[in-house]
Amino acid sequence: MIRKLNFLLLLTLILLPTLTACQPAEVLARGGTLQLGSVTENYVEVSIALQRSQNDTYTLTATFTPLEAGLHLYSKDIPPTGVDGLGRPTLLTLPTDSALMQVGETMESQPTQAAFEGPSELRVYPEGPITLSIPVLLPDGQDWLNQQVLVTYMACSDRGCRAPVENKSIAIRIPTKGMLQ
Repeated sequence: MIRKLNFLLLLTLILLPTLTACQPAEVLARGGTLQLGSVTENYVEVSIALQRSQNDTYTLTATFTPLEAGLHLYSKDIPPTGVDGLGRPTLLTLPTDSALMQVGETMESQPTQAAFEGPSELRVYPEGPITLSIPVLLPDGQDWLNQQVLVTYMACSDRGCRAPVENKSIAIRIPTKGMLQ
């Protein structure tokens, strides 16, 4: 018994300097990405993240990944009800009561192309994932905030479309400015 206690005491003395030297990990380092949430519905996975640039600007991103080969998503720029009722825009938006503030235009990771059929105004992204990004200002504070983002999309292929997902709320937890200084 005494031998075990001596061993534990020795182990504690050896590890104590290492444990006290540990610093908490940075919430979101410059140049880093923080995953905030995700949802899968109608054969599309949507992942929400916050990116921090080297000069301390922040971008909220949503990556829309179709889960079946052949599925494409529609342009962010088509009308909310589609073109002549066809398609739905791919959107990432903030609720009106959001603590995040959008401070620039929504950017897309890929250009659109004409749809394989339908009106010429009906634009689609190539098959595969598409990321939408919006520059944001973080709220003041020293703690995490529970927030929501809204996404809209519709996945289609040459064989048909999945039901649209419109203004789907995704719960996220965001850091405030004070946590990142």
